[in-house]
Amino acid sequence: MFRELTRKNKRLENSECIELLKNETRGVLSVLGDGDYPYGMPMNHFYNECDGNIYFHCGRSGHRLDALKKHDKASFCVYDKGVRENGEWAYKVSSVVVFGKIEIIDDAKVISDICTRLSRKFTDDEDYIRKEIENHGRNTLLLKLIPENICGKLITES
Repeated sequence: MFRELTRKNKRLENSECIELLKNETRGVLSVLGDGDYPYGMPMNHFYNECDGNIYFHCGRSGHRLDALKKHDKASFCVYDKGVRENGEWAYKVSSVVVFGKIEIIDDAKVISDICTRLSRKFTDDEDYIRKEIENHGRNTLLLKLIPENICGKLITES
């Protein structure tokens, strides 16, 4: 069902894809939005090594949530900042695209756990994280992207 990369020599190993998903702080989540137009939005995320799923937090209403209630399939793209070799102008950039289905989670305990772990990608201030979850957790849902296909590649910009 999912296409193979045309340039197979550019393909990242699965372990490299997982590292990118674990370490990068944000990517673009795309869903089928209003009028069947693609709707992509920048999102921070948490890759859970225990279950292999990707989690996002969101509010309890809005375009993204409406779209997902109608159609649960999504794609998520993450890419790194790239590196430039000595004397080169072009960056080598690694990217990962994940296709899968989204489940909406409304369980306070799971939301608190995943949001805490997500927040630690940005800060180690446990007091701040706790206060944010106490103040905003009740207005938060989780989106769990269950990967059906993960594919990454390394390209040289040109």
